[in-house]
Amino acid sequence: MSVRGLRGAISVADNTSEQIVAATHELLSELLRANAITAFDEIVSAIFTTTPDLTAAFPAEAARHLGMNQVPLLCASEIAVPHGMPHIIRILLHINTEKTQGEMVHVYLREARKLRPDVCSAQ
Repeated sequence: MSVRGLRGAISVADNTSEQIVAATHELLSELLRANAITAFDEIVSAIFTTTPDLTAAFPAEAARHLGMNQVPLLCASEIAVPHGMPHIIRILLHINTEKTQGEMVHVYLREARKLRPDVCSAQ
């Protein structure tokens, strides 16, 4: 079994706790569904980042609400790149899996689709 990286991103309209947690829940749920992850013990760890304009909540709260209480979670802020897309939440999951890296389904939702037009979920 190998550890694979699984990426995703989603946008929010406003810097509110409700929007950050709800959007993270939506993205995380879709990542789990798209990759047939049914047990949280398959997840080694998760890193959540937000653009510097999102400060109202920790996105990892959504993971805790889903029951990911034993998974190590980390929240961080993205670097403030000039002209970067605002209001973006990103997730990097490390997964124990038999799948190859090429079989991992990365998910980009809402305005975040523009970040990775080469990824199927963004098309």
